[in-house]
Amino acid sequence: MRKIDLLLAEYGESHRNHTNKLIHWFCVPAIFFSVVGLLFSIPSGLLLEPLSFLGNFSNWATITLLAVLIYYISLSVPLSLGMLFFSALCLALANFLNIAFPGKLWIICLGIFVIAWIFQFFGHKIEGKKPSFLKDVQFLLIGPAWLMHFVYKRIGIAY
Repeated sequence: MRKIDLLLAEYGESHRNHTNKLIHWFCVPAIFFSVVGLLFSIPSGLLLEPLSFLGNFSNWATITLLAVLIYYISLSVPLSLGMLFFSALCLALANFLNIAFPGKLWIICLGIFVIAWIFQFFGHKIEGKKPSFLKDVQFLLIGPAWLMHFVYKRIGIAY
């Protein structure tokens, strides 16, 4: 069995309750986006100067997402393409909010992050099982992939 299948199955063990799953469909993407937005908010400074040709996307969020996508590629190339698309949407939304609300992106994202995690823990209380990432931190990245694999199954794409 492939590593991605094992990780998705293990993640799924603590996400069987309908309400918890529903909460995850909203909160996991919200948390992913909020982290992207928080990273986007960190001043780039001279360290990222060689990437200035990327314009607004010369930032810590882009660098971090490249590393995350390498991890996803190591698990599943098709799944990583879906995560690339979602990551690009998150970057675009962060850029839009950064332009629309100058200097406020980090506050918006911090609020989303806190509220989404409150709901996540509430969902796990309903489930009666601890979040998977408490066992292994890599499950913080498996959560979004777990949702993406359901999207792939729904539209008939092998992951």
